[in-house]
Amino acid sequence: MQYFIQQLINGLTLGSIYGLIAIGYTMVYGIIGMINFAHGDIFMIGAFTALIVFLILVSIFATMNVALFLLVMMIVAMLLTGLYNWVIEKVAYRPLRGSFRLAPLITAIGMSIALSNFVQVTQGPRNKPIPPMVSQVYNVGGVSISLKQIIIAVITAALLAIFWYVVNKTSLGRAQRACEQDRKMAALLGIDVDRTISITFIMGAALAAVAGTMFLMYYGVVVFSDGFVPGVKAFTAAVLGGIGSIPGAVIGGLLIGFIESMWSAYFSIDYKDVAAFSILAIVLIFLPSGILGRPEVEKV
Repeated sequence: MQYFIQQLINGLTLGSIYGLIAIGYTMVYGIIGMINFAHGDIFMIGAFTALIVFLILVSIFATMNVALFLLVMMIVAMLLTGLYNWVIEKVAYRPLRGSFRLAPLITAIGMSIALSNFVQVTQGPRNKPIPPMVSQVYNVGGVSISLKQIIIAVITAALLAIFWYVVNKTSLGRAQRACEQDRKMAALLGIDVDRTISITFIMGAALAAVAGTMFLMYYGVVVFSDGFVPGVKAFTAAVLGGIGSIPGAVIGGLLIGFIESMWSAYFSIDYKDVAAFSILAIVLIFLPSGILGRPEVEKV
């Protein structure tokens, strides 16, 4: 039983990271109906930004508090990735918004390859490790809970609460929901659709940057190819929870995390990805719109 609980905690930690990335996928799809396949690489750039900021801070302020380290790393990563995603949306996606559906998809894949190769050229192809930032481990009833896992869970919960408030209680959130339902009607009502979409891309990138910082803190290493697998799993989480549903993205991320953790604990770790994608296929057979997704209604 203790081993089972331990794996639940590990799955919660991993699922929190996937959930933060998945929100970016589901928000962009909800508003413009496009899958931003470069989002996983935005997550990777956030992790590399956090790494560079950490190395700079260590060289200047070696005795700085760890909490301040993390805060500065997250803020800088959020700002830089937000800028990246804003430029990507404006340069690569906006001109193709009214074209046939395949063009933005091809562009998104192209941007993903470009970002991955850009980081590979500038940072090198090797793993980039950092010293352990947080090493405390607590033993509760025979179950080990690290401070890193607590930090990830608390930050994820706090961000989701803030995010829920912004989407549901602010004028920006109302504009986003209006654009999601009907962009043309939202524009007729005076909503700046282009600005709303750009802000949505920035918000998704900021959450991915936080996930990248948490990923770096948890695993202590990052490489240029780290955007692909977590990105695909986060996209899977978004589809599993119901693409376009923010709570569904979080639930899907947690489910993917739990599936991976449990499969790795009781079966061969080599097949944990197969297990996650198999569960996705099974769910979509019986729930084609995902767990919390709504069937798409075609407007006529």
